[in-house]
Amino acid sequence: MPPGPISRFFRYDRLLAQELSRGCASLLDVGCGNNSPVRRLTSAIPQRTGVDAFAPALAESLRLGIHTDGRQVDVLDIGSHFAPRSYDCVLASDVIEHLEKEEGMRLIEAMERIARRKVVIFTPNGFLPQAPYADNPWQAHRSGWEPGEMRARGYRVIGVNGWKGFFGERGRLTWRPRVVWKFVAIASRGWTVNRPHLAFQLLCVKDLPATTAPPGRAESADTA
Repeated sequence: MPPGPISRFFRYDRLLAQELSRGCASLLDVGCGNNSPVRRLTSAIPQRTGVDAFAPALAESLRLGIHTDGRQVDVLDIGSHFAPRSYDCVLASDVIEHLEKEEGMRLIEAMERIARRKVVIFTPNGFLPQAPYADNPWQAHRSGWEPGEMRARGYRVIGVNGWKGFFGERGRLTWRPRVVWKFVAIASRGWTVNRPHLAFQLLCVKDLPATTAPPGRAESADTA
């Protein structure tokens, strides 16, 4: 039988929409690729800036209208391209695991400086091996992130996409027959949403202190 409405409610895209659909008039999507989950939020977020070091992915995202503008920039250099508190929300979806641990911490710190209202990070729970693919060397995984360390930085941590034991590299189901275990994995989403240590992936959200500036259009570091 198909997944029920409760399981659908705990999908990543819906959880992300809940976090970004209010008070987020401008969004910086770090390491956006060509298929960002922001594609489902185009009507809710007027300004959507994509950042990616891989030019073909960024060009495709702009062609599809996922982002309103873009910058071909190494994600570790965003601090020199975007002014402090210049975007309402800053998102890194499936990004920090592609960096060494120290680099990932630097990126998180830069995101927290650029955001006015909220920082959102989506990443596997712990280290998930992954080799490069699609002619993109940045697809390799280099680090793993745990719920406890994200909470220590002030993030709320939500478990996403069900029990981690069902999945392997690139999110592929490892249990057979897949047609059966796919539905079991989906059904487990509601169980892991409040048990992130058991979840396959983590949605980490940091609400920043209120600013007097209203939600609005962002500025780059070049024009601030």
